Amino acid sequence: MQRLHPGVVLAGRYRMVRHVASGGMGQVWEAVDETLERTVALKIMHPHTQDEFALVERFRDEARFAAQLSHPNTVTIHDFGEDDGLVFLVMEYVDGPTLGGVLAAGPLPPADVRRLLGQLASALSVAHDAGIIHRDIKPANILVNGDQAQLMDFGIARSIDAEARTLTGQVLGTAHYLSPEQALGQTVGPATDVYGLGVLAHEMLSASKPFDKGTPIATALAHVREEPPPLPEGTPPDLESIITACLAKEPGDRPTAALIAHLLGDQAGQTALAAAAEPVDQDGTFALDAIPRRALLDD
Repeated sequence: MQRLHPGVVLAGRYRMVRHVASGGMGQVWEAVDETLERTVALKIMHPHTQDEFALVERFRDEARFAAQLSHPNTVTIHDFGEDDGLVFLVMEYVDGPTLGGVLAAGPLPPADVRRLLGQLASALSVAHDAGIIHRDIKPANILVNGDQAQLMDFGIARSIDAEARTLTGQVLGTAHYLSPEQALGQTVGPATDVYGLGVLAHEMLSASKPFDKGTPIATALAHVREEPPPLPEGTPPDLESIITACLAKEPGDRPTAALIAHLLGDQAGQTALAAAAEPVDQDGTFALDAIPRRALLDD
């Protein structure tokens, strides 16, 4: 996109400042909203791509889905626009690396994993309550700002009750983070995002992708057929139990995002447990294995 450079103004309002990143669907730029006088991020779709109409509709879907959500651990969508053939999203600007960039330096301590996992589960709980499934939980879609994780890129999200927009022959999602039901082309639900959280948490603790087999097909099959490698020695037992439950092959055997957030100390899970028994160990902590199945099942 040669026409994009610092100083260009889109839609008479958004002045480009600097290029931040590029991806399969487009570029991300830091920009200034000259109307509201604030820094924003612009996600601009590549023009003249194959199946362009379907990609534009997915871009619109991302704006529509993400704009329904309000949560401190979700990147806020401010606007959707077009300018002389360029289609773009206007997002909250987050000054921080992706989780992928953080993990490039090595594994995270269990306390950091616990905090980030709880925040992301809380954000997904709100999305699931709104009827939205993300479907692409991975380090590149998470920004880290200080001690806060923020989930972004609802580009392949879908309504729980609606058909997804897909391109012919395309499996949406990233092989390293596909749930077994995604790999098999089956119906997905909120439990798909929970599985992605489990893979992500495993990677945060080990700094390696647990089902990586070298090729997308072999990796996808590993999600269906194989158990993940053991977590690093010293992983707290309660955190290990939660991650193991997230990685259950059957969607119905996984906890809800709200329950995970609650178990990890976020108050977003309180509502999910209001009508369920709350078994505790003698020391007053939650016993994950003892929680009734009805509290673990997705709505």
